[in-house]
Amino acid sequence: MEDSQKLSLFHKSGVYNFKDSNTVFIDPVRVLNRFYNRFTVSPSTYYPRFFKSLTPKTTVPSSPTKRKRKKRKRCSEESRPLNDREQIALQRHQELRPLLMKAHECLLKSNGLLGALKDLRSESDSCCLKEECECGEQCFVELGQQAPDLVVTLNLCIRDIDKDMEDSPNVQYCEQRSILPVFNNFVVNDTEDDAMAEILNNHYIMPRESCFYMSDLGQIRNLIPAHTDCGFNLIMVDPPWENASAHQKSRYSTLPNRYFLSLPIKQLTHTEGALVALWVTNREKLRSFVEKELFATWGVSYAASFHWLKVKANGSLIGDLDLFHHRPYESLILGYSPGKVKNSDNQSKFKPLKDDHVIMSIPGDYSRKPPIADLLQEYIPGVKPPRCVELFAREIMAGCVAWGNEPLHFQDSRYFVKKMAT
Repeated sequence: MEDSQKLSLFHKSGVYNFKDSNTVFIDPVRVLNRFYNRFTVSPSTYYPRFFKSLTPKTTVPSSPTKRKRKKRKRCSEESRPLNDREQIALQRHQELRPLLMKAHECLLKSNGLLGALKDLRSESDSCCLKEECECGEQCFVELGQQAPDLVVTLNLCIRDIDKDMEDSPNVQYCEQRSILPVFNNFVVNDTEDDAMAEILNNHYIMPRESCFYMSDLGQIRNLIPAHTDCGFNLIMVDPPWENASAHQKSRYSTLPNRYFLSLPIKQLTHTEGALVALWVTNREKLRSFVEKELFATWGVSYAASFHWLKVKANGSLIGDLDLFHHRPYESLILGYSPGKVKNSDNQSKFKPLKDDHVIMSIPGDYSRKPPIADLLQEYIPGVKPPRCVELFAREIMAGCVAWGNEPLHFQDSRYFVKKMAT
């Protein structure tokens, strides 16, 4: 495919495949915008670090004592010998490094794509930066404890059109309202259009054909279907791993690793099996835990590891590739959950995966992962379109069930722009 054709496709889909490579670049904003009809995701709020220069804020400089302490600590870490776990992590990095460097070179050689990334600012709607969008976010973790009977008003928009007028910009909508419990309840938008959820005067945008179930870990078994034929064949998991940085910055609540052993992956799996996609950081402790304990407990067989390489809008990496504790990439560990099969050769029906896929994108807000479900389609066993669930979700994808204690976090209307009528 010619570069101009690939660029045209990228503008529509948000996905750019490099020639003769298992490397792909995605623009999460363009990918997510395919889920909505009446709203668009705002680039300025999806990429807050990229746009932060447009919204100056006062910062309090750290004291010289603290700076010296941090510098002293960093120097001591770099000078001391590596322990066994750190040596394993370094070896893993050295083996992966050539693959990441080759992927990054593909991006740097693609002038057309780099030019498209520079247009991110011009594509942003200035209204996203207005003061009224700076309202405080609701903390659903606290609300679940303080107001467990809280309700949501769900506004479903049903398009009232003739078939001959289906593509008309003047389509009329009729609204249907439902009042439902917010917590421990399936809130479903089963229409082919966006829905608006209202909670305590705050508004949240739900994509088409989506669902969320907001609860703590103790209620997760309510997701288990009555029959495995109604189970999920794509299970995405982004656990709140123990993380000192997230804890110190109060970004989100974290959990000890042992809590994730109780996730009912087997019971959530569709009869024909499921692809399990698990996000992990570069901590060797986590990687070892997944490989030696977590997947075995879940009954999942390891298939491959993909890697998310984080870049800036100018194509450069967000940080030094070899910086030991803050490398600019994370991993997506993939495995297969067998489901209920009649023969002993469970793996024969699953498509083999290779450890050589790199996904590049500009990172969004802290801990926000790029939407990668479309990139996994060819590896998902069983029914199509796939039945998808995301565990510990902080946003909702079209065609997917989002479970967690704050699945509406990035669905707040402050992250969206309403499309102008044409």
